[in-house]
Amino acid sequence: MVRKFEVRDAPSVEVILTKSPEAAAWTLNSLERLRLRGEVGWVIETGGAVCGFLVIRTVAQEAEILNLSVHPAERRAGNATALLLEALAECRELRIKKVFLEVRESNVPAISFYEKHGFVRSGRRPAYYQSPTEAAVLMMRELTG
Repeated sequence: MVRKFEVRDAPSVEVILTKSPEAAAWTLNSLERLRLRGEVGWVIETGGAVCGFLVIRTVAQEAEILNLSVHPAERRAGNATALLLEALAECRELRIKKVFLEVRESNVPAISFYEKHGFVRSGRRPAYYQSPTEAAVLMMRELTG
């Protein structure tokens, strides 16, 4: 079940992040303040427990996926797809024209996932990430209808 992120979900999301070194590392405080920063989030539950989340930021007619992660034990079961499809549906309702994201160049599974969902590579930022230093692959998807 996909639903909007609530502050009470922050501790569960923090646990997912500790098990997902490829995702952006956010603190519990940062997660609790997500809505205050104007960001929109969703979580997905299996068996009554939060197992994944996705966060976007919108500006004018554009959106950026800031973070998407699923607990390692719940991957490859359609959870990330369900989260992404829900976020894209809301973006369409908000009349968003383009959705952007960046991902570590070594995160081939994530790049493949986004390409499968219609995102295309739109650029590269050398040394964008630290610990370890790595380039970011920029991706974009245009939304219609």
